[in-house]
Amino acid sequence: MLIGASREELEVLHVGLTKRSDFADFWKSTLETFLPKPTSPILVDHPTPMKQVVLKDVTIPGFNGDPIKGWFMHLRSADEKTPCIIIYDGYGGGRGLPHEWLFWVNVGYRVLVMDTRGQGGGYRLSDTPDGQYPRPSQTPGFMTQGVLDKDSYYYRRVFVDAVSFVDAARLITGVDPDRIVVTGGSQGGGISLAAASLSKHVFAAMPDVPFLCNFKRATEVVDTYPYHEITQFCRIHRDKVEQVFATLSYFDAMNLVTMATCPALISIGLHDPVCPPETIFAMRNHYAGKVDTEVYEYNTHEGGGVTHQLVQADWLSALLEEKNK
Repeated sequence: MLIGASREELEVLHVGLTKRSDFADFWKSTLETFLPKPTSPILVDHPTPMKQVVLKDVTIPGFNGDPIKGWFMHLRSADEKTPCIIIYDGYGGGRGLPHEWLFWVNVGYRVLVMDTRGQGGGYRLSDTPDGQYPRPSQTPGFMTQGVLDKDSYYYRRVFVDAVSFVDAARLITGVDPDRIVVTGGSQGGGISLAAASLSKHVFAAMPDVPFLCNFKRATEVVDTYPYHEITQFCRIHRDKVEQVFATLSYFDAMNLVTMATCPALISIGLHDPVCPPETIFAMRNHYAGKVDTEVYEYNTHEGGGVTHQLVQADWLSALLEEKNK
């Protein structure tokens, strides 16, 4: 069923920002203190039955230098220099297996996939522990990890990892450093929005049905996970509700994208019960750069699925052609 208001209402939806007065200073200090200096990633040949694909196991220093795993791949026949598509994964997942990421490789671009620290217990493999809290992969529970303090909140580390991957991609041989594109679905969409907001080196962003937008409203209109993790925490910690949402305001894509100036293509499913459309429109309507929106009127959290990849490919091709003029 339709989740929330009609598209006509959502198109003009204006939600007040929840930024605290030190929002910009917090992120400036975070990046200055915990973002490693741009470093060429460690690339190691990885065996694969994919004969036409060059595959590398990747290690890149993330938040505070923590080693973050990933995949880097391209066709053997790829042009000498191409754009690089950086992919961030959905909630509970990580870098998975290399053959899960072949669409953009076959379009002809170089692809860099970021593992998600500490995750991989939900639906896709991860090989990166959370450096500050080292342990094997776990099932979801990240929405409230450190949620009472913005300095220790889980996504502070993840967002810095994402920016570090942008910096590292620019140093890989064969990557056009001025054509770094970030993308991902759900949590990956939210992370791509953070990367586009916090890095000056993102050429374009393509977040699909993005998570991590307008946290407070999300907990009010849906009782699905992962947002429900926040609801459950607040149900028990009744005296900490204000503190919880104060912390989350620093990581809300609705606030972050006021700093995002690169072009973006955002997808939304109007029947999405996981990332409700009004939370995504609330973010989109604050995005500082040029935004194109693809709305899937009868779709839920799958959005446009594989059909949307074709939309993305056409959109990106047109954008690259325009910039190359």
